[in-house]
Amino acid sequence: MRYFPAFFDLRGRRVLIVGGGEVAMRKLSLLERCGAEITVVAPQAVPQIGARALRGKLRHLVREFQPHDLDGATLVIVATPHRALNRLIARQCDARQIAVNVVDDREASRFIVPAIIDRDPVLIAVCTGGASPVLARRIRERLEAAIPARLGDLARWLAQLRAKSGALRSTATRRRFFERLIDGPAARRLLEGDQQGATAIARQLLTQTAGDPRLEGEVLLVGAGPGDPELLTLKALRALQDADVILYDRLVSSAVLDLARRDALCLCVGKTGGGVSTPQAEINAAMIEHARRGMRVVRLKGGDPFIFGRGGEELEALSQAGVRVRVIPGVTAALGAAAATGIPLTHRNMAHAVTFATAQFGDDDEMADLDWRALAMPGRTAVIYMGLRRIGEIANRLLESGAPASRPAAVIAGAATPSQKLVAGNLGDIHARCLHAQLASPALLVVGDVVALHSHLNWPQNTAAAALSASA
Repeated sequence: MRYFPAFFDLRGRRVLIVGGGEVAMRKLSLLERCGAEITVVAPQAVPQIGARALRGKLRHLVREFQPHDLDGATLVIVATPHRALNRLIARQCDARQIAVNVVDDREASRFIVPAIIDRDPVLIAVCTGGASPVLARRIRERLEAAIPARLGDLARWLAQLRAKSGALRSTATRRRFFERLIDGPAARRLLEGDQQGATAIARQLLTQTAGDPRLEGEVLLVGAGPGDPELLTLKALRALQDADVILYDRLVSSAVLDLARRDALCLCVGKTGGGVSTPQAEINAAMIEHARRGMRVVRLKGGDPFIFGRGGEELEALSQAGVRVRVIPGVTAALGAAAATGIPLTHRNMAHAVTFATAQFGDDDEMADLDWRALAMPGRTAVIYMGLRRIGEIANRLLESGAPASRPAAVIAGAATPSQKLVAGNLGDIHARCLHAQLASPALLVVGDVVALHSHLNWPQNTAAAALSASA
């Protein structure tokens, strides 16, 4: 991130604009709304600038720029048509450590002006780092259509309620109170123009919360999907942004964790096949402890919590401890891998059933006691999780159970992430191919005639993110 996002309070501060054209006028209009003391230096200016100067709205110096014009300036915007002059002024600003924006010259600027959505006092800024102002405007247009016109009214109403929320002693209790206000019928009433109805609901909720300030903790078992943050569900995103504590697995991507609330306590409780792992009992104890302290705990798992994610065991432990628990499903790795590689898990002419299986079973890390004859049957697809270290053994078991050596097979590592790799072959050679490719976990083995469709469709192998996000 090259630019640090910040909002300046310019009330009563001197701002210098060098240039008097239409671009300068647009910048000036925004600065006026901020209460800045504006000085324009330009030998010629559009009529609107002259009119504002006559009304005392700003100071207009009708001449060329001089270095002493920078004296006392908090912010400088340079908008002349002369590139050499613009850069000269920018260097003088740098020497005085004054923040400067040179219009249409990102390299000479020390800050850039974003596209904004104004719902005063709510201000939303959209910045592309100067890469594409047109893209920033398009994003702003979409946000303008999605954001309620009365959002500023809601913010002012909430500010008034903050003064009345002193009866709620703890910060966590106040935060929950306002979350319930914003997510519930009170905010909807306000946005519809019914401030009286919204206030009545808020008063009732405040009385209830003050009378019983105890926080009820809870745990949410959340599926993070296969790695692409765009595959998160909306419920999962909200859970991350509301969480006080996040216990996450090793397979959860940093891009997903970046969406979490900034002040949430994030603890890695990852498990590594054949390596150092956090014992399940410790994970259960941590969830219970934080929930009993009134925290909102997110147990964040790669894929789906109930597909080989030990979500069932954690659900049992939490229920037995009397902790409130909810489950938010995620896109399991098999589905993410199928979408990213063009391997449909079922197909009317090839596979009328699909089986998900795991190559690990229990804490002793032994091969699962699977129904190999069923997995080897024709007309179905087998997806085997956590089997990369046992590809050779799995292939042999399937061959011994009647599957032909020519049956298509593929291993997908890092499915639906930028590092995705696919190795395709058949049961007879998939082990050797994987050894040659030196794949790393996590990886899935897919066995069945549907695997052949990957090559027939000319599906790209290493552009998972592009394939999954093409319609976003």
